[in-house]
Amino acid sequence: MPQINGKAKQARTFDAIVVGSGISGGWAAKELTEKGLDVLLLERGRKLEHIKDYKGAMNAPWDLRFRGLTPPELREQHPVQSKCYAFHEDNADFWVNDLENPYIEEKPFNWLRGYHLGGRSLLWARQSYRWSPMDFESNARDGYGVDWPIRYEDLAPWYDHVETFAGISGSREGLPQLPDSKFLPPMDMTCVEEHMAEVIRQNWDDRRLIIGRVAILTSPQAVHTSLGRGKCQFRNRCYWGCPYGAYFSSLSATLPAANATGRLTIRTDAIVSEVIFDNDKQRATGVRIIDRLTKETEEFYSRIVFLNASTLGSTFILLNSKSNRFPDGLGNDSGVIGHYLMDHHFEVGAGGPIEGFEDKYYSGRRANGIYIPRFRNLPGGEQRKDYVRGFGYQGGSWREGWGRLSNHKGFGKSFKELVKDPGQWHFSIGAWGEHLPYYDNHVHLDDSQTDQWGLPILRVHCEFKENELAMRKDMMNAAAEMMEAAGCKDVITYDDLENSPPGHCIHEMGTCRMGRDPKTSALNKWNQLWAVPNVFVTDGACMASTACQNPSLTYMALTARTADYAVQELKRGNL
Repeated sequence: MPQINGKAKQARTFDAIVVGSGISGGWAAKELTEKGLDVLLLERGRKLEHIKDYKGAMNAPWDLRFRGLTPPELREQHPVQSKCYAFHEDNADFWVNDLENPYIEEKPFNWLRGYHLGGRSLLWARQSYRWSPMDFESNARDGYGVDWPIRYEDLAPWYDHVETFAGISGSREGLPQLPDSKFLPPMDMTCVEEHMAEVIRQNWDDRRLIIGRVAILTSPQAVHTSLGRGKCQFRNRCYWGCPYGAYFSSLSATLPAANATGRLTIRTDAIVSEVIFDNDKQRATGVRIIDRLTKETEEFYSRIVFLNASTLGSTFILLNSKSNRFPDGLGNDSGVIGHYLMDHHFEVGAGGPIEGFEDKYYSGRRANGIYIPRFRNLPGGEQRKDYVRGFGYQGGSWREGWGRLSNHKGFGKSFKELVKDPGQWHFSIGAWGEHLPYYDNHVHLDDSQTDQWGLPILRVHCEFKENELAMRKDMMNAAAEMMEAAGCKDVITYDDLENSPPGHCIHEMGTCRMGRDPKTSALNKWNQLWAVPNVFVTDGACMASTACQNPSLTYMALTARTADYAVQELKRGNL
């Protein structure tokens, strides 16, 4: 690396560097710039512009060359990414080319990624649930994993903060295991879902069916419209990008807010290879990048560094940031960085047709579903003997359309009469279960193999174990029990674990966990590396457990809380 003179170095120096532009990276950029810091945001993927680059968002079905099917050449380039339900013909460029971005699976692991400005905030399902007091206490209560260094009360005001800006649609329920958020009006449930909710209410005291809580604007407020965000149009085409800005993403919300301060610099095609550590100062001084296109190496400097490159992305950078002080990776005195990888386990539940609502239908295509919050192993309640922790359900109902008759033999008036009416109602729910933190679920660098940028390949070893397998039996059986009680006919249960290994839920967490003791954790209660206090990690890598709720809302709250603390520490001269 050639020496940089003082003037050139000054041009490359910022108050803060944020690595990654997804959900947590966007929040870091917004919060730090709005608090007065000059921020450089680094994204390893290409530049993507809100609205302009959502090439499939306004397509009609007949505009698609393959009518929505995935052609063989795309599957060949995306053998892992194409396994995801959200992968489509005209959003394939939102997903990484697996052949160009290899990793090694010691155990089956679907690493689903999007390398572009905005990251996976363009692809997430937008389900947004707070964690409860129970979730932050579970490790200490049953002994699996280290105790969280924070409690719900520490994060509650930050949940308020991010929910107001993001815009969360939902209903107030007063459930201790699923705290209410600051909500926009809820979306409506269908008649079948309302029927299911009533049946569950009548038959069980420990569970409830509610409308999903989702980061989609149902009634935009001034904080949203000021950024050009509008109301959801109920098209359910979210995975192509939302040109209305109704669903929350970095491109539609946090990055425009950060950019409005005049203190944000964005550099795309910048692969961060390592954090630069100054042994004399015992501080990070910046990051080293490789230009994705030219493969040239550059350095940028800052007072603080936020790693938000996704769980495995941030951990890769830490493991690759080696020095005499940190031979096993930056801040890895405890040896836990890379370990305790987790992901929710799912693709298990039940579904079937239901009769009695043939005179009812619905309008629009609601980009949401229903939710049944966790009801197993709650504090003070009955505890299962076969597994610890719990799960929640997501799902919904629908009526068959004319497509059900695509292979039906017939023609003429009688066939037309058959086609004009909708078909049967169906209801289905699938469970999302907690994955315990296990030390041997880990990632490490394989220095014997490198990618096209000369970086080592990440090796992943992760599996679901006895606790998760026992939980899945209950997840499936309890789903069928509720559906049968509601009158569903020919209920079919399923457990597709073979095709949904860890990673497939896209909720990978852990590998740089928070804790109370530097001997057993990598981060303190402020998401700081214990040994390098001007480096913060606030994406999924920081998580000490998974709960069973979708985690993105918690990443947002953690990031906003940490950014506030980091700026205060800078003002005090502690960083």
